[in-house]
Amino acid sequence: MIPLGEAQDYVLERAFRLPEETVDITSAREQVTADAVISGELVPPFDNTAVDGYAVKAADTDGASESNEVTLEVIGVIPAGTQPDFRIENGQSAKIMTGAPLPEGADSIVMVEWTREGETKNLVRLNRSAKKGDHIRRSGEDLCPGDQVIDKGTALTPAHIGLLAGLGIYQVKTVQRPTVGIFSTGDELVEGNEPLLPGQIRDSNRFSLVALLESDGFETVDLGLIPDNEEAIETTVREGVAKCDALVTTGGVSMGDYDYVKVVLNKMGDMRWMQIAIKPAKPFAFGVVQGVPIFGLPGNPVSSMVSYLLLAKPALYKMMGRKSILPEVLHGIAADDFRRRADGKTHFVRSFFNEEKGVALLSPIGKQGSHQLSGMAEANTLSIIPDGDGVPKGNPIEYFRF
Repeated sequence: MIPLGEAQDYVLERAFRLPEETVDITSAREQVTADAVISGELVPPFDNTAVDGYAVKAADTDGASESNEVTLEVIGVIPAGTQPDFRIENGQSAKIMTGAPLPEGADSIVMVEWTREGETKNLVRLNRSAKKGDHIRRSGEDLCPGDQVIDKGTALTPAHIGLLAGLGIYQVKTVQRPTVGIFSTGDELVEGNEPLLPGQIRDSNRFSLVALLESDGFETVDLGLIPDNEEAIETTVREGVAKCDALVTTGGVSMGDYDYVKVVLNKMGDMRWMQIAIKPAKPFAFGVVQGVPIFGLPGNPVSSMVSYLLLAKPALYKMMGRKSILPEVLHGIAADDFRRRADGKTHFVRSFFNEEKGVALLSPIGKQGSHQLSGMAEANTLSIIPDGDGVPKGNPIEYFRF
């Protein structure tokens, strides 16, 4: 067996960054910026109000209260999207809507909730005093020309997309999003809801892995369920490398007599078949066929997901230009005993995370078998248990979310 870190290093050294492309921001979510994005504008572009209310001179509101209202003249109304053509003088105000430009002469906004109409429509009564700058959003307080808006290597979120649109940037240079082909192998696997025959099980791996890949921002190509047949597997691999940036297989990578995936991939590419000192997901394969990385994940459902999270996902993140690629290891406290026996492996225990008074509390899920996908579905974290006797309740524990 080899350490997990050695396997990760081997894979990451051979994962290449994909070319850059310019894309519309409407399709750029989760893509990674190839360059830093610099603002060319002031945001906001002008002083404006953060609330509905009245633009005033703060000095005119001194002493205003519910028992001592101050009355000001209303000389105009300023809706959002218009530019006022008047100036606020002493004793004057203007009704103003959220987002509208601040008129000249005004230095504060009184919220509409603190006002009521005066004896005539051109008068307003204020029952709260204001300070200079109240409820005013200043020009450039968010961004100025030359400010770095988004760092290179950033995976674009919905907030980034809105930020770019707000700057008038509708196309952005990114690293290409990897297209990942995936197929399952095994004569015992079937699809559909027909009653199972003796020896058959339903293929779940392909569906869970496609969901993982797409949730992590990758495009997917479902290459199907392939029988244990060298010719069929080779045809599928050739189809995959022709139209995908990477391939993920599940099943056929262990030490069995009928692991035809190993035979085919050894013939087609430069492969390394690993036994990693972890549980689950001990068997793993990685190599390159015609320039396309191939990740061979184990066939047990939980093992395939853990193998993806620890090995395939970091490499695919590197291919799409991300800066942070390995799972972020967090620190918490064991809320229950995490029992195990020494076996030379690091165990990744399916666990559930709760937070209490700012402390992360981790509890193991009952079902820990590599075939028990219901345990993985119940969990929201993988707790990292070093080789030994486990982690007793109340002790520090490392984990990562998925």
